[in-house]
Amino acid sequence: MKQKLVINLLLAFGMLFALSSVTQAAGDAAAAKDKITMCVGCHGIPGYKTAFPSAYHVPKLGGQHAEYIIKALEGYKNGTRNHPTMTGLVKTLSQQDIEDLAAYYSKN
Repeated sequence: MKQKLVINLLLAFGMLFALSSVTQAAGDAAAAKDKITMCVGCHGIPGYKTAFPSAYHVPKLGGQHAEYIIKALEGYKNGTRNHPTMTGLVKTLSQQDIEDLAAYYSKN
């Protein structure tokens, strides 16, 4: 009986640890403050629409899930997402930059 309780507690602890590592972005939100200037010009304007390459509603990044931001930026970097401006900007970012930006925007 005691052994079963210990095993269940260890499993519960392991699951909590695994979930916390999945939900936390690996980036540093504070470090991203020096990296957001290229994002704010479009994503920091409520209701902004671009004119190039066509009219496009620019999404708000603040409050978005970090995992989504990472996947989107990686998509622009590897070519599975296509927008000329985003592709050009993201190619200059390191993986750490991407994770930092995701951490920042998921909290702001």
